[in-house]
Order: sequence, then structure tokens, then C-alpha cells
Amino acid sequence: MNLNAVDKSLLREIAGLEAIPEGAYNIRQNGKLAGRVTTANIDIVTKEDKPGIDIIIKAGTKGERVDIPVILTESGLKDLVYNDFYVGEDADVTIVAGCGIHNVGTSDAEHDGIHAFHIGKNAKVLYVEKHYGEGDGNGKRILNPTTLIEIDEGGSMTMETAQIKGVDSTVRKTEATLKNRATRIIHEKIMTHGEQYAETDFHVNLDGKDCATHVISRSIAKDKSHQRYISCIDGNNVCSGHTECDAIIMDDGTVTAEPRLNANNIDASLIHEAAIGKIAGEQLIKLMSLGLTEKEAEEQIVNGFLK
Repeated sequence: MNLNAVDKSLLREIAGLEAIPEGAYNIRQNGKLAGRVTTANIDIVTKEDKPGIDIIIKAGTKGERVDIPVILTESGLKDLVYNDFYVGEDADVTIVAGCGIHNVGTSDAEHDGIHAFHIGKNAKVLYVEKHYGEGDGNGKRILNPTTLIEIDEGGSMTMETAQIKGVDSTVRKTEATLKNRATRIIHEKIMTHGEQYAETDFHVNLDGKDCATHVISRSIAKDKSHQRYISCIDGNNVCSGHTECDAIIMDDGTVTAEPRLNANNIDASLIHEAAIGKIAGEQLIKLMSLGLTEKEAEEQIVNGFLK
């Protein structure tokens, strides 16, 4: 692969990669394939009908990881991909995705990724996705990820998503359907600043008996940025669902939370929690009494909140 210093820095930010991965990977660079490696248990195939790839993980695969990062450094580029993940029965794998945009031009740079997960019986997936933007140009950095999830009987998926810096606009949509005893867990972290906008839209269909979902979103809105958090849980069977939104507003930032719970079965147990507010004054005072400035105290609280 032909990667310069900027490319390598983006890969480090979004995937923690200091070198080329040892396992399976597919790296997309400015709308094109930059490098790919498959393994005996993980195959990656280019789609023929539209941009994107199929990631096929064999049944019973254990302890393997596949990296599929995307990096954009061309101002004015709008990249769109459709990636499908087929995870075989009893597999237990980690998938690391994410997109980094470096825009120093005057035109917008955008990446829209539609990821569809087909998770087999009793399979376990840890999915890590981080979005990051940088660059001193006037062009915006735009990311719009869509995640579609189907989890078969006894399967589970844990999503860890983060957007901490540099993304001007994002609409993040996640829709899941769970069968018997399936589980989906989401941990989301978002921070916006300037006049950035971030929208999260979670929707899960709890169709199977004894299936469950647990969603935790933590966010910070600084300056004049705005965030919108939408969550909907449809309990259609004997099931449990919990969604939690915790947000800190600073400066002139604003946050809107829109929860919706639909209990369509008498044994559906659904809970929503939301808390939005500024940093508590006593927290600042306590840290400042230890010798920190007000700004340093705020940074400590923010870092701890997003861990």
C-alpha cells in the first residue's frame, strides 16, 4: 500500500493501527481499494453490483479480527459504500471499522457507509467504529453511517462507537432485529464543538423470546453545536430493553433527546433514562481546590465522562 504520513495518522486515530494488520483487512483510500488480505476463516469479496465489499466469516471462527477502515484526504470527494457482514454460527470475532477525513480544501468531503450485519446462531461480534475529522480547510467533513443488524437465535453483538473530534455533520442510523435469546449492546460516545451537528437514531425490534438490548449514549455539546438523540425500542415478545442518554451541555451547545418505547407484548420490559445538563459547580470547585485551573478542571471532567 502507498500510505503517506497523513494516511498513517488517520489509521492510527480511527483503528489504533501502528502498522499493517496481521489478520484480515480491507483498507479503502479516497474511494478505492488500498490494500486487502484474507485468511483461512475470513474472506473479503468486492461487490459487483455496487461499491462495497462482502465480509464472510466461517462458522466456528474464534478470536480473529478484521479491520475495514476508510480514509479520505481528497477535498470534494463523496464516498459511498455498501458492506455486508456474514458471521457464521458459533463464531466469536472482532470487527474494527471507522472513517477518518483529512480536509484542507474548500469543498466538502463526505463518507456514507451502509453496513449490514447477518449474525448467525450463537455467534458473538464485537464491532468497533470510530469517526474522526481534521484539516484547516473551509470544506466540511461529513460522515453518515447506517448500520442494519439481524441477529439470529442466541447471537450477540456489542457496538462501541465514538466520534470525538472534527466531524462537522453526521447522521448516525442503527436498526436492529433480534430473534430468540439474541442480545445487542451499544456504547456510544460523541463530542461536538463549533457549529457542528450530530444526530443519532437508534431503532430496535425485539421480536424474539427472551431477547434483549442495552444502549448507553454519552455526549458533550460545546460552543454552538447541536445534538439530537432519537431512540425507539419495539418490544414485540417476552423481552427486555434499556436505553440511556447522558449529555453535558457547555457554552451555547444544545441537546435534544427523543425516546420512544413501544410495548407490544404484556411481558415486554422497557426502560428509558435521560439526563441533560451542565457540569456541576461542585465538581469544578473540588478539582480547582486541588490546584487545577477552571479549564483544566473542565477537561478532566469531560475526559472522565467519555471514558
